[in-house]
Amino acid sequence: MPRPHIPTVALIGRTNVGKSTLFNRLLERRAALVSDVAGTTRDRKEGICLWRGTVVKFIDTGGLDMDNTDEIETNIKKQALIAIKKADVILFVVDMKQGPLPQERQLAETLMKSGKPVIVAGNKAETPGARNAAQDPTWRLLSLPAPMPVSALRGTGTGDLLDAIYDAFASVDLKPAELSEVSAVRVTVVGKPNVGKSSLINAILGEERFIVSPIAHTTREPNDVMIEYGDREYLLIDTAGLLKTAKMKKQGQLVEQGAARTERVLPKSDVALFVVDITEPIGTQDKMIAGLIKEAGAGVIIVANKWDLVKDKTSTTMNRVREQIMASLPFVAWAPIIFVSAKTSQRIPDLFNLIDEVQKHRHTEIPEADLEKYWRSAIRAHLPSRGKGPKPPEIMGMTQVGIAPPVFNLNIKSKRLDVLHPSYLRFLENRLRGRFDLAGTPVVINVRGLTARAK
Repeated sequence: MPRPHIPTVALIGRTNVGKSTLFNRLLERRAALVSDVAGTTRDRKEGICLWRGTVVKFIDTGGLDMDNTDEIETNIKKQALIAIKKADVILFVVDMKQGPLPQERQLAETLMKSGKPVIVAGNKAETPGARNAAQDPTWRLLSLPAPMPVSALRGTGTGDLLDAIYDAFASVDLKPAELSEVSAVRVTVVGKPNVGKSSLINAILGEERFIVSPIAHTTREPNDVMIEYGDREYLLIDTAGLLKTAKMKKQGQLVEQGAARTERVLPKSDVALFVVDITEPIGTQDKMIAGLIKEAGAGVIIVANKWDLVKDKTSTTMNRVREQIMASLPFVAWAPIIFVSAKTSQRIPDLFNLIDEVQKHRHTEIPEADLEKYWRSAIRAHLPSRGKGPKPPEIMGMTQVGIAPPVFNLNIKSKRLDVLHPSYLRFLENRLRGRFDLAGTPVVINVRGLTARAK
């Protein structure tokens, strides 16, 4: 059965009129990064709003300066124009503390040419004077309606604004979608700056959904986009490039905030696409990011990007490079590696099968009888190694207590937990992976004493 169309509203306006603040207010969450710095929002950012028990999609866009021609501003304009094309209704956001500027008159003309319903939201109307300014004739931009005074900061007027948006849907015979649960696989794309994360998502989507530029930190915050492939849904999240802390501080507060938000997104992810630049050696930043992904408990796929730039490839090149990556990232050596080119889309379709496999492995449940055979066989092959204490501990059993990722309790006959050497846990994990198909997923083994809590 085809899914219902979710009516879409694009927030359009010049820089610093409060579009992202209004976007967050309408979605009732901090979805977009908010700052006084012009150009904080660069890509299209989508979010779902629940109103009257139904669902509407909002698209936040970067501030438009129609006369600015630098690379980033040109791409922001391009993304905003795509959002206008996709939207059913346009929310033109203006600043009621200022009079209409020439850029807004230009924007009004562009929006009217779209032929779509346009609602003017007069933001920053916290004072009576700002609210009354909405009736000033100078705000009648061409034949657009007078601004609806709202305060994204305080939330006043947003209910009336949503009602007006719903009326606009009705005027073009659109109905908001009924609320339904979305069981999408959450796929976060992570990596250091300029490894091709946004280019990868663009290749997956088959469109220039995210701004791609050789300028570092083009993406400043996680961006979500829902896609369908086959009969499955995936929530793709593009993230800001992660740097070491000292470097982030040098880049400024926005980069630091974007990186912090990326680290908060990872624990909520099902699968992380860890993008590395195959034309460069694996460095300390890559190792740091791999550690963050593992600690978050997400599944991992190492995406070796820019394969098209590798010269003089032979039949053994891929295996040689794979071994180099695994040696450089030993703590995620269990992650599958796929060699792609975001530029040419080489092997991009294969990513989805790999994502599905890793997601399946994250939900592996090993039958109790099979698990018992495994741990008894492991003990016969290698007796427990002694850590601290007078003698090696006796293993009493092993049980699975969780999934996504798989979590196991190893029960030992001892009151203290440090009697088992940490290397033995690595041995057990490696043998577990050799016995059961757990590629791409972390495995957690907790040690439990007879009278002790889990370590």
